[in-house]
Amino acid sequence: MSSTAEQAPAALRAAALGAAVATAHTAVNVARLQRPPVPPPTILEPVSVLVPARDEAPRIGACVRALLGSSDLADLEVIVGDDGSSDGTAELARAAGEGDPRLRVESLDPPPPGWLGKPHACARLGEQARGAVLVFVDADTVVEPHGVAATVALLRAADVGLCSPYPRQRYAGALARLVQPLLQWSWLTFLPVDAAQRSPRPSLTAANGQLLALDATVYRHLGGHEAVADDVLEDIGLAKAVKRVGARPLVTDGSAVASCSMYGTPGDLVAGYAKNLAAGFGSSAGTLVGMGGLAWLYVLPAVAGVVGAARGRWRTAAWGALGYSAGVAGRLLTAGATRGPQRDAWAHPASVAALCALAVVSVRRRARGTATWKGRAVTGGTGPQPAASLGGARQATREEP
Repeated sequence: MSSTAEQAPAALRAAALGAAVATAHTAVNVARLQRPPVPPPTILEPVSVLVPARDEAPRIGACVRALLGSSDLADLEVIVGDDGSSDGTAELARAAGEGDPRLRVESLDPPPPGWLGKPHACARLGEQARGAVLVFVDADTVVEPHGVAATVALLRAADVGLCSPYPRQRYAGALARLVQPLLQWSWLTFLPVDAAQRSPRPSLTAANGQLLALDATVYRHLGGHEAVADDVLEDIGLAKAVKRVGARPLVTDGSAVASCSMYGTPGDLVAGYAKNLAAGFGSSAGTLVGMGGLAWLYVLPAVAGVVGAARGRWRTAAWGALGYSAGVAGRLLTAGATRGPQRDAWAHPASVAALCALAVVSVRRRARGTATWKGRAVTGGTGPQPAASLGGARQATREEP
């Protein structure tokens, strides 16, 4: 067949159109996000900020200082739970507080059988908290002075049981720049955010444990973190539990209220993703199918476009260019909405390919029982995860404190 009469493969045309539709959905989500109010009103009710920490010496000081520098809060307590750290995390947390009476640093017992580390640490902190609102913050997250108050204000204004403002992600190294921007992009692209807030369906759920605020009454009604004791994706598990007790969760952009630096080295990133990315779609098989779908939507068009142009198959090249451009446009929309780096969007096919490779590593480690994080085996289960979002894939990156 001559190049003038050739037809682009049906799979390529479907992928390009699918990527375009997904990007249109991203635009709708971005336009409808409920963001924390900045500046926030003064929060008069007591607020407990709870920080599970295990071997977080390089990060805990900045986290604690930022929390104690919070404004617009009439009644604040900060409790750091030292979960068996061996690097002086507890001492550094106390030093960061400089005797501030609002700060307590508690030593936590190891998790008992049936518990993963982070859910256990959060459960113990939740038991000690006196606030009407509980705000769980990862030790690698730094809140803005107004960040906690703005998060609580949105929790109350939206009348939800759980509020998850997704912090701005900070990246170190080429691999992180490839993979980390997919975290916000995934839920903004594939999760119908408005419907997810209203729907009781567990499959329409996303959350991020880096910054997570809950109404204390709802939290205790659902059973606290005991409800997700062995859940690798405990933050999504909590959001599902909120739905089960009749309340609503809300995930939104939190780039104006907090930032997070998840990994210091490429090795840390690989270990973080590999330990539980296999659970991002509910099972190892589901993850492989989901990653195959992403590769079809976002890698196939780029490859086909290059090959088509090289061989003079211009319709194939045009469809490939359409699919590639749609993927990049979705990333640019996400970066603009979440204060992410826009230049990395042009490498979107490589980003998806890298994520797929990490998923394969994760599936292999789960099958072999070799997934670990900070010296602990990660063998917990998960409930059904959202097939429409890679939210679980992120949340799969920092589950042990």
